[in-house]
Amino acid sequence: MATINVKTRDGTRNQFEGTIGLSLMENIRNSGHEELLAMCGGCLSCATCHIYVESIPAGASLPDLSRDERNFLDGLDFRKPESRLACQIPFSAALNGIEVMIAPEE
Repeated sequence: MATINVKTRDGTRNQFEGTIGLSLMENIRNSGHEELLAMCGGCLSCATCHIYVESIPAGASLPDLSRDERNFLDGLDFRKPESRLACQIPFSAALNGIEVMIAPEE
């Protein structure tokens, strides 16, 4: 079992079992977190799956930001150093216990 911990915009914390092989965006949406809009469905043509990665498990790493992801994030008012687009992070067993927060809506 690999879990994902999500904090909503109002601070509510939820933990659920993630599906390995799906993106974080797909997992978060599939778990019923509708405030993560993900309007483009994960094809990297918007930034409505903006999250803050609060912590990753020891020894795990996230993929580097692509130029396109960086460009979308650069245009956001609520960008932080820990900002990512959830559609660009594949969920794997190594990310068991990852903690993310859904960023404010732009």
